[in-house]
Amino acid sequence: MSPFFTRAIDQNGISAEEARSAVKTLLRYMGENPEREGLLETPDRVCRAWLEMTEGYGMSAEQVLSTTFEGNSDEMIVLKDIEFTSCCEHHLLTFSGRAHVAYLPAHGRIVGLSKLARIVDVYAKRLQVQERMTQQIASAISKELAPAGVAVVIEGQHSCMCVRGVRKQGASMVTSSLQGVFRDNSATRAEFMSLISRRD
Repeated sequence: MSPFFTRAIDQNGISAEEARSAVKTLLRYMGENPEREGLLETPDRVCRAWLEMTEGYGMSAEQVLSTTFEGNSDEMIVLKDIEFTSCCEHHLLTFSGRAHVAYLPAHGRIVGLSKLARIVDVYAKRLQVQERMTQQIASAISKELAPAGVAVVIEGQHSCMCVRGVRKQGASMVTSSLQGVFRDNSATRAEFMSLISRRD
C-alpha cells in the first residue's frame, strides 16, 4: 500500500477508509477505473485536499479576533486584495477572488491586520455561497470588535460558471455587506469604495 494512504485521518465520525471508498465510487461513477496506476493514490489525495480546503470548520471568529490592542484610532482601517479560494456548496467547485475588509474602530481598540485576513479564511474555507460568506465576515467583525462600522466587499470568479452550465469565462461576482457608519454615512461609504478601487 502506498505511504500516502496513511495520511488521511478520521473526521466527524467518518473513517479515512470510508472517505477514500466514496472517492473510488465517484471515480467509477465517472467511468474510470480507480485501480489503474494513475488513480491509485487519488482517493487519499482528494480526502487530504478536501480537509485542507474546508479547514475553516475548525476555526472560529471569536478565537481569531480575541486579541485586540489599544490604538487610539478613530480612522478607517482597510485591508484590501485579500486573496481567497472557497468552494461552491451547490457544485463542489471552487471560486476564488479578493476580499476587501474595513472597519472603523470604536473605543480605540484595534486588531492586528493579519487577523482580518484570517477571518476571511475562517469563512472561505468552508462550503459556501459568496453572498453568505460576505455577510458572515462582516457580522463576525461587528460582533467581536464592536466597531462603529464594518464594510466587506468580495469579488469572486466561480468555476461553476466557467467549466459547466453557461461556461462564461471572466465573469466576476461582486457582493457587499455594509454595517454601521458604512451603511448610514454616504461620505464614509464613498471613501471606502474609493480606497478599494484605487490601483497603486
